[in-house]
Amino acid sequence: MPNFQHFSVNQLIQLAETNPDIQIVDIRDTASFESANIKGSVNLTNDNLANFIAEADMDQPLIVVCYHGISSQNAAEYLIEQGFDDVYSLDGGYQAWRESES
Repeated sequence: MPNFQHFSVNQLIQLAETNPDIQIVDIRDTASFESANIKGSVNLTNDNLANFIAEADMDQPLIVVCYHGISSQNAAEYLIEQGFDDVYSLDGGYQAWRESES
C-alpha cells in the first residue's frame, strides 16, 4: 500500500504554479480556517469528509494541511486508504505556510 509523502512549503508553491488542479484540504478547526487559510483550500471536517471524498478527483494531487504538520500525516494516510493516489502532508503545516508568506 502506498504511503503519503511529505511536502515542503516551497514544493507546494511550485506545484500550485504548475498544476491548477491540485487539491488542498485544511483539517484545522473551522474558526482557524475562517480566520486565515491557503488560497483555494477546503476546510475538511468530520461533517463534510464523506461528501469531499465522493466529489474529489482521486487522481489529482491532494495536499493535507494542519497546524504544524503532525495531524495531517494521519489524515493523509486515511485519505490514501479511501482511494486517493497522490497524497502529501505539508511539513510545518499552516504555520510554515504563513511564515513563508511574510
